[in-house]
Amino acid sequence: MTQQLAGKTALVTGGSRGIGAAIVRHLAADGAAVAFTYNSSKEKAEALAGELGPRVVALPADSSDATAVQAAVTATVETFGSLDILVNNAGVGRFGPLSDLTLDDFDETFSVNVRAIFAAVKAAEPHFTKGSRVINIGSVNGDISPFPGLSVYSASKAAVSGLTRGLARDLGPRGITVNNVLPGPVDTDMNPASGEFADVVTPRTALGSYATPDDIAAAVAFLASPAAHYVTGSDWTVDGGLTA
Repeated sequence: MTQQLAGKTALVTGGSRGIGAAIVRHLAADGAAVAFTYNSSKEKAEALAGELGPRVVALPADSSDATAVQAAVTATVETFGSLDILVNNAGVGRFGPLSDLTLDDFDETFSVNVRAIFAAVKAAEPHFTKGSRVINIGSVNGDISPFPGLSVYSASKAAVSGLTRGLARDLGPRGITVNNVLPGPVDTDMNPASGEFADVVTPRTALGSYATPDDIAAAVAFLASPAAHYVTGSDWTVDGGLTA
């Protein structure tokens, strides 16, 4: 086991389950102290923190509330004394035909998927030092909308890509990198590899399978590592060749 993040502190939003929990585990295994937020999955969050030990803490925060996101940043710094790695993983999806989607669906999607990232980076930026990392979790659906019903979700993830590039320019002079990981189909409880979309999606990938949460977390762990010091403003597609 390497300890390439020893002495670093990370905050992962939406870290209690799925991709977020895998990211928390990977960063902790690499030696970082990790805080992560949760909203509705209190039991899973507390179990994960208990499993990983005292250098991993769970913080309640609804990512649709910018004040709560900013408070999580403050709590991370108060708990561990620093903040070096920010992983903006929390996200929501509102899917359906245009006739069914509402302005509230649009506003909620953008508040969690885009506004919360901006709020978190704004709060974290004063604590960053040279070598700090921001890693956003976007989606290949920011580039492609292969099925009807993805308009609002796709728009929000496209905005994450644009925000990533802009933040990379803003923070680059301080030696801070900002990157965006774009998962394709991932086997989680929200989108299981045996679910209703799997028969259509799986054959469209080059590898013929869904990713695991660990596949996405491994990309995040690399971008958080010293080896990625010259990578910034980029979209990292992890989709098994879905968009090849």
